[in-house]
Amino acid sequence: MKEKIVYVIQEIPGTKEGRPKINILGAAEYGTFKFLLPELSQIIFSPGPLIFKLTKNLKEFTTEDYLLLTGDPAIIGVACSIVSNMTNGKYKLLKWDKQERKYYPIEINLYEKGKIEEDTPDWMIPNR
Repeated sequence: MKEKIVYVIQEIPGTKEGRPKINILGAAEYGTFKFLLPELSQIIFSPGPLIFKLTKNLKEFTTEDYLLLTGDPAIIGVACSIVSNMTNGKYKLLKWDKQERKYYPIEINLYEKGKIEEDTPDWMIPNR
């Protein structure tokens, strides 16, 4: 069985100086860290090269691995899109709980069928 990996989207700010701004070591209980991009990476005008690099670095991602959503929100969105495309919409991520001060795994299934637990408000239904 393959060892689980926690794909950290971007290095934590301050890592280069040896003083990362946040401590992600709690996420290590879910797998070995693999950092995808340097801390200063950004999507500016030409996202192609960054998308190519993310795709290359995520090529071995499986539904048993985790994404740790760090860094630029636009890059986080692209990474989730790439992983979703590779796994037919099923993947796991780690969410930090400030109150409990620990990471919790969240399983995403974009194509899950089931009943929506809340009634749809009238204003959301067309032609009403």
